[in-house]
Amino acid sequence: MIRYKPTTSSRRFRTKSSGVYKAKPYKPLTFSQKASGGRNNLGRMTMRFRGGGHKRRIRQIDFKRDKWDVKGIVQTVEYDPGRSCRISLVKYADGDVRYILHPEGLHVGRFVISSKNKAALKLGNAMPISFIPGGTLVHNIEMIPGAGGAIARSAAGCASIMSKDEKYAVLKMPSGEIRKVFVNSMATIGRLDNIEHSAENLGCAGSNRHRGRRPHVRGTAMNAVDHPHGGGRGRSHGSNVPRSPTGVPAKGFKTRKRRKSSSKMIISRKKRR
Repeated sequence: MIRYKPTTSSRRFRTKSSGVYKAKPYKPLTFSQKASGGRNNLGRMTMRFRGGGHKRRIRQIDFKRDKWDVKGIVQTVEYDPGRSCRISLVKYADGDVRYILHPEGLHVGRFVISSKNKAALKLGNAMPISFIPGGTLVHNIEMIPGAGGAIARSAAGCASIMSKDEKYAVLKMPSGEIRKVFVNSMATIGRLDNIEHSAENLGCAGSNRHRGRRPHVRGTAMNAVDHPHGGGRGRSHGSNVPRSPTGVPAKGFKTRKRRKSSSKMIISRKKRR
């Protein structure tokens, strides 16, 4: 972690994770993102406490890892404003250049490869789960074969392979959930980098504003017309059950849509904190 000298009151407690290779992003693999400010196509606010922030260029990440049996060399390890983990710029032997998610321990100059068959069990290599031994930590896991990685893509994200059979593999997710995925789904070896992301201290409110996050106002500080917790004389909670502005309970109320294709693959739900 990088700790700043207390030259100002906001820098006194600020910390930042290190390990980024100082390089400008590869322009052909980036595109500008228009800020929504939390509004939909009608201009109505559908997501609160969003707006402002620095301009960002989104990096195009290769989640499919479908560059089969072509060696690539890691050129840089970069910061991505659109995600919490680091990304790597990989240049392949045929001249193609792509961004991939950066696993912990993969250094500049190392080789990576993705294959439909068995490949070397090294960091950053991608292959079907059927060729990966049990107990291995993997990330960027496909839920549907060929659709691209959808599981374990954030900082320090990884899942562990518990068991396999002819059709399914049982994985333990970062949340503690145990679920099945198809053995012919692609996965990448290793745990993602930036493991100290959760320990970062922003130091000041301005850092959140740069990220496009506006102040979060408590419901009890609002008027009764604006929130179910609002109104009352003094600091009145009104003996309300914690709920959102639209009246949806905030604690213990299940909001997940149970899709048959996804829910039937879950063996054990995630652990409650």
